[in-house]
Amino acid sequence: MKIDIHSHFYPLLSRRQAETLGVDDPPWLRDNGDGTGFMMAGDNEYRPVDAPLWDPVARLAEMDDSGVDIQVMSATPMLFSYTADPAATTRWAAMINDMALEMCRTDPYRLRSLCQVPLQDVDAACIEVKRACEAGHVGVHIGNHVAGRNLNDPELIRFLRFCADNAIPVLVHPWDMMAGERMPDYMLKWLVGMPAETHLAILSLVLSGAFERLPTDLRLCFCHGGGNFAAQIGRVDNAWKRRDIVRRDCPNLPSSYASRFHVDSAVFSDDALRLLVAVMGDDHILMGSDYPFPLGEIEPGRGISDSAHLSDESKSLMLGGNADRFFALGASDV
Repeated sequence: MKIDIHSHFYPLLSRRQAETLGVDDPPWLRDNGDGTGFMMAGDNEYRPVDAPLWDPVARLAEMDDSGVDIQVMSATPMLFSYTADPAATTRWAAMINDMALEMCRTDPYRLRSLCQVPLQDVDAACIEVKRACEAGHVGVHIGNHVAGRNLNDPELIRFLRFCADNAIPVLVHPWDMMAGERMPDYMLKWLVGMPAETHLAILSLVLSGAFERLPTDLRLCFCHGGGNFAAQIGRVDNAWKRRDIVRRDCPNLPSSYASRFHVDSAVFSDDALRLLVAVMGDDHILMGSDYPFPLGEIEPGRGISDSAHLSDESKSLMLGGNADRFFALGASDV
């Protein structure tokens, strides 16, 4: 069983629909009619894309080719729209969530979706996440910060607590990367900014003591292998032991909080995966490919299945068993 929990979609949003957000350069999708298209930002071509991003039939065909049984789809992060008017973003999120469910109706077993919410208004976000999950979404997809507020912000903690209380899994994806002016070339925003943003998100919860205030049954997963967390946790533990300003709000060794969240497997080398398992454990890693984007895993799950360091049991857990449990997909019952 192969379940890809980090895959993106972008619904066929028209320019007119995008303009309802009331922002400069709103996001929409231009379909060229030949299986290709462009993610657009107003009049600007943001990224060339292919039909599986918005066409569920084409997506299912590629899943067949790569041996993926189930995809858990989340909207491309540029659609979060956390800086737009909260009321407009609430309507926007509901529209995208309904369009995602429509895509999934092509094959409700193999295509599952995560909703998005207007996190700049947590009351509205709680209403929408509950509505969307009752309608069929299997969890919620959020950014790692909201207008510069990290996940330990009291309002964002309130949203995470609501998700825990309602048994709603949360997938955290980096977006709107820091120091963009210093990373204009070579995709450095993706290569440096994304891992750093994810590491910051995790440490904001750990070092602030937020995990002490959140229910232990919160299902929380970070994309891109948790960014720099696994590689740098020794440095963080050392700082916690030696500096009171680091441990001021964090009562336990930072590495001990690895049991409180999950990560995906998108680390792209066997050595990196081996380290990730050593830090997180094979029961806290879910297969994720970043499909269908060019920096994603070309053959989803190949890094796990071809690993020289993993047992067959660990591979089975990471390829699908952990995701089935985390998102309560019921795949093992079929």
